[in-house]
Amino acid sequence: MRLTQRFLFAFFALLLLAACDRAPTLPKLSSHDVIVAFGDSLTHGTGASIDSAYPAVLATLTGHTVINAGVPGDTTASALLRLPAVLTEHKPRLVLLCLGGNDMLHKQPAVQTENNLRLLVQTIRASGAEVVLIGVPEPKLFGGAPDCYTKLAKEMQLPLEDDIFNDVLKDNSLKSDPIHANAAGYRVVAERLNEFLREAGAL
Repeated sequence: MRLTQRFLFAFFALLLLAACDRAPTLPKLSSHDVIVAFGDSLTHGTGASIDSAYPAVLATLTGHTVINAGVPGDTTASALLRLPAVLTEHKPRLVLLCLGGNDMLHKQPAVQTENNLRLLVQTIRASGAEVVLIGVPEPKLFGGAPDCYTKLAKEMQLPLEDDIFNDVLKDNSLKSDPIHANAAGYRVVAERLNEFLREAGAL
């Protein structure tokens, strides 16, 4: 009997560990649900036409309305000021949050960027929308996304995609300049996000 009890305890402990390690999932979007891509120039599509920006390509791939709410030069601080109006106007079910690059360019304290990202996520969730966090690579050679994205994703149980822009911006054929993608690069971002959203259960 004791052996059986030990086996069952070990089995359920393994199940619990597996659940803890599982990536957060998203509720399935209905056909009329709106997605907002909220960010800076990487979301706006700087370096390509607006029709080539990743939100426009993602809309074609998913069949959903994807609002491009990207503002070049936006920081996490300025984004906090405009976010409520965007949420009120578009009433999204899902927000793709991609910010932090301009904070790094302006050498803002990392803790300030992290706190602002946390407030952005809290504001989005308070509106009833889900959040996907998209990491932005540091503007330096071989710079991946800072640890704050992983930290926030774990803390707030957020689906995190922190490789897309890092991979694209390491490939000269996918860049329009050192910190922006070109049309081909934004298409790669959209395709990767489409796959990510399907795996997370949203599509």
